[in-house]
Amino acid sequence: MIIIYFVCGCAQKAVTDDRPNIVLIMADDMGYSDVGCYGGEINTPNIDQLAYTGLRFTNFYNNGICVPSRASLLTGVYPQKVGIYTNRPAQYTNSVTLGEALKTADYRTLMVGKWHADQTPYQRGFDRYFGLTDGAANHFNPGPQRVGEPEPGRKLSTVPRGYPRRWAIDDKEFLPYETQEKDFYSTDTFTDYALDYLETYKNEDNPFFLYVAYTAPHYPLHAWPEDIEKYKDTYHIGWDSLRAQRFTRLQELGLISKNLTLGARDETVPAWDTVSNKEEWAHTMAVYAAMVDRIDQNVGRLVQKLEELGKRENTLILFLSDNGGCGEDANYTPNIPPGPVDSYRSVDAPWANASNTPYRRFKKWNHEGGIKTPLIVNWPQEIKEGRVTDEIGHIMDFMPTFLELAGGTYPQAYKGNPVAPLDGKSLLPILKGTGVSQQEVLYWQSNPQQHRAVRKGDWKLVSQGDAYETELYDLSVDPLENINLASELPDKVAELDSMFYNWAQRMDIKDQEYIEF
Repeated sequence: MIIIYFVCGCAQKAVTDDRPNIVLIMADDMGYSDVGCYGGEINTPNIDQLAYTGLRFTNFYNNGICVPSRASLLTGVYPQKVGIYTNRPAQYTNSVTLGEALKTADYRTLMVGKWHADQTPYQRGFDRYFGLTDGAANHFNPGPQRVGEPEPGRKLSTVPRGYPRRWAIDDKEFLPYETQEKDFYSTDTFTDYALDYLETYKNEDNPFFLYVAYTAPHYPLHAWPEDIEKYKDTYHIGWDSLRAQRFTRLQELGLISKNLTLGARDETVPAWDTVSNKEEWAHTMAVYAAMVDRIDQNVGRLVQKLEELGKRENTLILFLSDNGGCGEDANYTPNIPPGPVDSYRSVDAPWANASNTPYRRFKKWNHEGGIKTPLIVNWPQEIKEGRVTDEIGHIMDFMPTFLELAGGTYPQAYKGNPVAPLDGKSLLPILKGTGVSQQEVLYWQSNPQQHRAVRKGDWKLVSQGDAYETELYDLSVDPLENINLASELPDKVAELDSMFYNWAQRMDIKDQEYIEF
């Protein structure tokens, strides 16, 4: 809070700056219905409390993959404008980041966690940073083997951007990052640094922006034994029953219509009854659930710190995921079960399909299961009771929203370089319950150009390449994408397809494969 005193004789007048602090928390590869307030069975009381006393979105979108989602979140534009899926380098060129934009509005800018871009947060406007600048890393030990411990499970060095992974602390970069702390665990350690930053700058007058980008529950599946123990018996019911249970809870919570019917499991997923190694599969999901549980514990630590500092009332907290649950097979240690430091395992498609209940497909796909995220917004000073909204929003909407709250201005140029015009729209009218979504049309494109989607109003066209048929959905009656209308409405297909290609031309998209870090 800024207080300025104007002195005239003996009179003094205090002018108070009531701009909110902003805490943006993002999970990595977490499915739509994993947390309790979105229908999940995982114990997430702290996140649920933010939801039940705040605002939940049911139509909020990301870009379906880690790198492009982070690009839009940080810059407020489509990822193609900053070099993702185009012929330009992925350096967030032609843009400003939230760190840079809010810093010009006199915010203290802080970040911990996953960055996933070439330049570091410290180079792009954040005053303080600790975290992983690459993608996935070992959660217990991202560096060399420690004395008395087994060799850490790692992403293979033969894959693009494999081991070692790059980390950074402010202006210092580490390749690899070595730690001797036996209690190191990425989710906990990121929060430790965030709490330290809040303590360090607690007496500053200016508001702060804190971006907490957890790397969980992204593979490798690592969790503390005591957290895994909570879920040792939970998932023996299998993914088919889990999907059905989550679907029912989503309906009971009013997050989807009771008139809807859950679609079939993904075509790549076998029926649970046909699986022989059920115990192994149940353990895999138990570790994944433990990772989400640990995120929730650390969200609780952040909220408690804000309360201790007397900053909770006027702090805007947002919680979301960067894409849908991940169906990738990244089992580099097939003989070591998920959980400990020497394992490197993934949750795989069957459980990811359940995590994304009630939606179809996974991360990297442009169906709703890949691009739709839970978004929770909590702001005690402005949001007085729990609400649910079906208004449409997108991860690139954070930039204009935060700048409006900060009283900042989005620049046309920054440090002598032109800045791409904003694609995001302010969410503030929706947050305050005074307006509706300003996003009329949204576009997605991932991997080759033919993997694409466009949503205009309630109509959505999605295509995943030559091996798949073009799909058209009326989301007003079929939000789960079960009824393909493409053959019945060729004119609507042609209209939306033309819109996409016109947009793609403006974005300078190339028909090339994009290799994630």
